[in-house]
Amino acid sequence: MKKNDITLMLFPGDTGSPKKIRLPKNFFRVAVVISTVLFISVIGSSIYFAKKYVQLIDDKVEIAELKRESKIHKIQVEKLGLQVKEFSTEMSRLERFANKLRVITDLGDSPAPKEKDWGMGGPYGLSTQSFSTSLEREAVAMVERLSGNLDELDQQAKAQAVSLQQLDEFFKNQKSFLSSTPSVWPTRGWVTSGFGLRKSPFTGRKEKHKGWDIGARLGSPIRATADGVVRMSGRESGYGKMLEISHGYGIATRYGHNSKNLVKVGDRVKRGDVVALVGSTGRSTGPHLHYEVILSGVPVNPRNYILED
Repeated sequence: MKKNDITLMLFPGDTGSPKKIRLPKNFFRVAVVISTVLFISVIGSSIYFAKKYVQLIDDKVEIAELKRESKIHKIQVEKLGLQVKEFSTEMSRLERFANKLRVITDLGDSPAPKEKDWGMGGPYGLSTQSFSTSLEREAVAMVERLSGNLDELDQQAKAQAVSLQQLDEFFKNQKSFLSSTPSVWPTRGWVTSGFGLRKSPFTGRKEKHKGWDIGARLGSPIRATADGVVRMSGRESGYGKMLEISHGYGIATRYGHNSKNLVKVGDRVKRGDVVALVGSTGRSTGPHLHYEVILSGVPVNPRNYILED
């Protein structure tokens, strides 16, 4: 037996003969080295994967927090978007209102404020480089769109402010004129026939309709649309029972097909006073009010003299 060999005795059982296995000492040295390397590798791998697992848990928590914050931001942006939409609607209503005022005050042809020609555009001043999730990028994109809308609305608001300032300056010395200018619905209902050419419900031919037909229930109140003096109260051919109110400044209003007139010639009335009741007298197909606005003896479209929605 060599000195560098190691003999292993194997006993297979009670009756079996022992067996000898000779292994070189170098084999055991190699085995020990390999085992040590494997052990260190296993320990190192375990530590590495443990750290990765902890990092993954931390990342998962961070991602969940980012998603939660992004969801909150998205809700806030959606609320802001709704406010912008409401503001835009209000601006449109204000513009329509201002246009009607300009027609009434004869300022419709005045030059538009230069502010309406202000340029619009340019960067929004926001960057998406610092955001790492798609939800955040989506929120930023929504903010950018809203920022652009707000910028445009801001320009419109400035233009409207200039326009309304002109109107305000005009109104300061026009209190009497305004109170004498028709500006409200004479009765509540729906317009069944507008101003201008129409097909006659009696002859089927084209005819000029000088006012509005407002369908309403029989007996509904009819109100004066401006301050004035009753100039006519009685029956008129085609109009049935009719009222005519003079408001001064060359403006008058007529209310036809009434079932009953509640004022007489010479009475002074205020805007909103009930002056008659809806009927179907005269040349009429059913209960309604025929309403006219007359400017310097010429019928004009009542739509331009109703400021209420």
